[in-house]
Amino acid sequence: MPSESFPSDAELDGLRATAVEAAGIAGEILLEYARNGFQIEHKNAVNLVTDADKQSEQAIIDTIRRAHRHHDILAEERGMDSGGTSPYKWIIDPLDGTTNFAHGFPVYCVSIALEYRGQVVLGVILDPTRRELFVSVSGRGATLNGTRIQVSQSSALGASLLVTGFAYDIRESTHNNLDYFSRFCLRARGVRRTGSAALDLCYVAAGRFDGFWEMKLHSWDVAAGSLMVTESGGRMSDFKGGAFSIYGDEMVASNGSIHGEMLEVLLDASLHTRTLPPSH
Repeated sequence: MPSESFPSDAELDGLRATAVEAAGIAGEILLEYARNGFQIEHKNAVNLVTDADKQSEQAIIDTIRRAHRHHDILAEERGMDSGGTSPYKWIIDPLDGTTNFAHGFPVYCVSIALEYRGQVVLGVILDPTRRELFVSVSGRGATLNGTRIQVSQSSALGASLLVTGFAYDIRESTHNNLDYFSRFCLRARGVRRTGSAALDLCYVAAGRFDGFWEMKLHSWDVAAGSLMVTESGGRMSDFKGGAFSIYGDEMVASNGSIHGEMLEVLLDASLHTRTLPPSH
């Protein structure tokens, strides 16, 4: 919560303006690459990176550095870049949904978050194909294109629409979300998989999804979106209901009302996995 050491409203307004400007520039870069073509590199058989990712990231960093040259920056492709001893750290995903982008599936976004002394205080997520700009500021709510958003009112898992995703090691690891996925499919009204965790969190915040769970995400995937959820009245936790961390391995986001039921499904699946007899 805000304290004496918390950034002032004027400071937050300036930081927000920087993030919105950076996201807008990056979004235009992504649209230009989508129109004109791009090069794809393979981190592994599933995980891709394009030159659009790299150019978007560079544009965001350049925009931040012009305004706040001493701030730390953590970006997906470049990694950590320390600007000095600043209490601020920007967390950037220049193209969340790279696989979608590479296949011409128009569900991807730019995600920019800002930490102050370890607390996420600002989140900006831009979906350039729909011209939807999600913004959240700690203690000041969340908006979509300037209009306040709130989580859904769904009170039962059986009447809820959920979303999830799968980690890039799905082919190598048995801890791959498939068991959770099958169980939620049998309990919820529907389960979707969009391929962009940042947008999934925005959609929970805006009431388009009622809940979202996933594992093995990175801080840049969830930092901005998690603030979007809490500032719109939702709840974030790990799979056991404990405190959520953007640096953790598990994430449950919901409208709050169905959170308990979601945790029950996750617990049941975990107990079932631990009690299975060894395979021969």
